Amino acid sequence: MNLPFNIEIMTKNDLDEVTAIENSSFNQPWTLQSFKTDLQYNRLAYYLVARHEDKLVGYIGAWIVLDEAHITTLAVDHAYRRQGVASCLIQALIDEGVRRGISSLTLEVRPSNKVARSFYKKWGFSVRGRRKRYYTDEDALIMSRTEAPRAAGVVISEVESQEV
Repeated sequence: MNLPFNIEIMTKNDLDEVTAIENSSFNQPWTLQSFKTDLQYNRLAYYLVARHEDKLVGYIGAWIVLDEAHITTLAVDHAYRRQGVASCLIQALIDEGVRRGISSLTLEVRPSNKVARSFYKKWGFSVRGRRKRYYTDEDALIMSRTEAPRAAGVVISEVESQEV
């Protein structure tokens, strides 16, 4: 059952909830400082969060460089997985990419993460290569989607700009 989600641009006020999801989702999580630095200084970074009612339930991040979006992170709170959150987030990112004229999306994923690989395959990504020793304990698969993205019209809520 898909629940209703609001998609918003990530702000510094989201970072405690984002890092809580990050820490429970990954063996090698990004730090609070990594997210802060990206939000504050990386002009290529684009981050979204998903909310169900008032609870932050997932997020996605990408670096948008020229005509490519490189997905850097995507995670969903364990209690909200398999309810459409990740799909809403990736579609919102694709919609932003269409707005910015991107022609491809790429990401790295653990070969052992079969759930993530299956999810990305459903979204048109395919394995294009391997990065040796990308993670401390395993290589990464490079997945990309090169067909022209199509917008679905996900509405991204505007939030007041805040300093990080």
